[in-house]
Amino acid sequence: MPGTRKLNKATDNRIAMLRNLVTSLLENGRIVTTVTRAKEARCMADKMITLGKKNTLQSRRAALAYITKEDVVTKLFSEIAPKYAERNGGYTRVLKMGVRQGDAAPMAVLELVD
Repeated sequence: MPGTRKLNKATDNRIAMLRNLVTSLLENGRIVTTVTRAKEARCMADKMITLGKKNTLQSRRAALAYITKEDVVTKLFSEIAPKYAERNGGYTRVLKMGVRQGDAAPMAVLELVD
């Protein structure tokens, strides 16, 4: 179930981390992170793209409240969301990469679907 992973972080730290992951994903198109973080960030990224598809003032303000950079919100509403206008969800994918060298944490690539 999305939104129930605690990721061994306090609530405010976890929310800030997910906001940064989603902002970076929308800014760059793909990010490399651990599998569990990618699965959590995927849910919020899909919600932000759905807000972008609505393209109302209320949805823009809701996106600005979550995404940390204004230029990323502009990119979301002008470039990313129109690309997915005919798609009903599934805007991102998680590709597993293997394990991280230092602590053997399972790594994944979170990217926007073309």
